[in-house]
Amino acid sequence: MREHGGNLDLAQQRFGGRAEDWIDLSTGINRLPYPVGEVSARAWSTLPSRAEIDALHQAARHAYRTIAPIVAMGGAQAIIQMLPQLAPRGRAHILAPTYNEYAGVLSAAGWDVQEVAELDALAGADLAVVVNPNNPDGRCHTPKDLLTLLPRVGRLVIDESFADTVPQLSLASEADRQGLLILRSFGKFYGLAGLRLGFAIGNAADIARLIAMSGPWPVSGAAIAIGSRALRDDAWAEATSARLVRDCVRLDEMTRALGWRLVGGASLFRLYDMPDALAAQEKLARGQIWSRVFAQKPTWLRLGLPGSEAEWTRVAEVLAG
Repeated sequence: MREHGGNLDLAQQRFGGRAEDWIDLSTGINRLPYPVGEVSARAWSTLPSRAEIDALHQAARHAYRTIAPIVAMGGAQAIIQMLPQLAPRGRAHILAPTYNEYAGVLSAAGWDVQEVAELDALAGADLAVVVNPNNPDGRCHTPKDLLTLLPRVGRLVIDESFADTVPQLSLASEADRQGLLILRSFGKFYGLAGLRLGFAIGNAADIARLIAMSGPWPVSGAAIAIGSRALRDDAWAEATSARLVRDCVRLDEMTRALGWRLVGGASLFRLYDMPDALAAQEKLARGQIWSRVFAQKPTWLRLGLPGSEAEWTRVAEVLAG
């Protein structure tokens, strides 16, 4: 299995405790999730209708500020799994380091995969992948620079899973351009990763192919009901975005006192450099706080943002201990 955050079972095996005892900061998932509220019995007991799926798509267009064709899937990961089938196998260039599922999925499907360090090095690829903002280092690229790249590649996939708080970076409004495909994750910003909901936004032909591959009921009735409600709740989204900005500053200040150096991050996670990231992870784990380290970068540690004040207090106490 490829390296990911969210591997809390590993933390429990090594350091003990029940899952509910832990504060899992190894992922970039909002720990103050959208209030789900009531979900009707019908959402659980009947197959989703076409009208209900269309209503979810309209809610996503509202949230992501686009009128382009769109399709809901069981998380952004489900869309990544389908990318190799969108076109004949060829050369895939991925702006790295980044989310490692892209390279793994494309390689397994027989694509010639090359990870590159600069945006210009993506040119000439049949399929180019950019995560914007990037995971784990938060590197960002302007819409202008990405659109300049578009005619130089066969298809440009932009993963905007962490773009909810920076809508000015999004190319969702341009997604009906030929060769451009945008991925959005619902679960991270809304803190409901277990719902398994994400969206692909693109030109009509690409979205039609994804719809054909996904089958008639790609998301659950509960995901439709909750997603439709949340994606139209502008007040919650605006308040949450403002809070996350403040919380990033708060965590950066807390860790700066330890000598940790901020080297990147986005609104839902921070990336720090230190002499020994494994030692820092173990210190946090003894207080049952889980973080993420990187085998190829032994001085990097990534932390999600605590949620409640009780979580902030515990993190501060463990770090100071």
